[in-house]
Amino acid sequence: MTLKDAYLGKCVLITGSSRGVGRCISEHFLQYGAQVVGFARSTATINNAKYTHIQVDIGDVKSIQNGFTELKKLTNQLHIVINNAAVLTSQYAMIMPPAAAQAMININLMGPFMVSREASKLMRKTKWGRIINIGSMAASLEPIGDSIYAACKTGLATLANVMAKELAPLNITCNTLAISAIKTDMLEQLPQEKIAQVIAGLPIPRFAEPDDVLNVIDFLASERSSYITAQTIYLGGAN
Repeated sequence: MTLKDAYLGKCVLITGSSRGVGRCISEHFLQYGAQVVGFARSTATINNAKYTHIQVDIGDVKSIQNGFTELKKLTNQLHIVINNAAVLTSQYAMIMPPAAAQAMININLMGPFMVSREASKLMRKTKWGRIINIGSMAASLEPIGDSIYAACKTGLATLANVMAKELAPLNITCNTLAISAIKTDMLEQLPQEKIAQVIAGLPIPRFAEPDDVLNVIDFLASERSSYITAQTIYLGGAN
């Protein structure tokens, strides 16, 4: 089966779709004919007849609920969810601004929970669904300065594992793809010498490329992965 066959008629929700990894994933699904709904705080950066942009603050529960209200005006079916939206403030714990720490918890952990919660209500109607969380190598490598971020990404994988058990009777799988360093705006915020040290310590010491991410997503979103749930896949051997 080709990707066009696999994604034809599928509705995909992607958070953080305006830039970086989220935009790359959105454009990939659009390329192969899926209907894509993007949730992001910023305005749309994708112009495609099959793309619908809804401004949603993933760190705000009410905003997510309003986003799903708008989504349900478009379609009553949702097949694939990519929980990608995230923020990162890298700072030593003693001087981490509490507001920055709270924002990471709200967007990186509570947000995916709410999106998955609302999405699963739509998926249960068709008894088929794929929830894919974009995790991070930080959960395993636990780099200095990333205490809250790493804790959120660890929690994200645990969230997927528990929801996988709850949703399995509905033929909905939940998995996590923990990506390694990939060139995005978020990565540019960090000291590049720190990034270089992290990459040098990986079994496969290089930046991740878009295809490294998309290959795994295509598998986890497909029928071929129907027996795989509650799993975390680390790119580059980061675990």
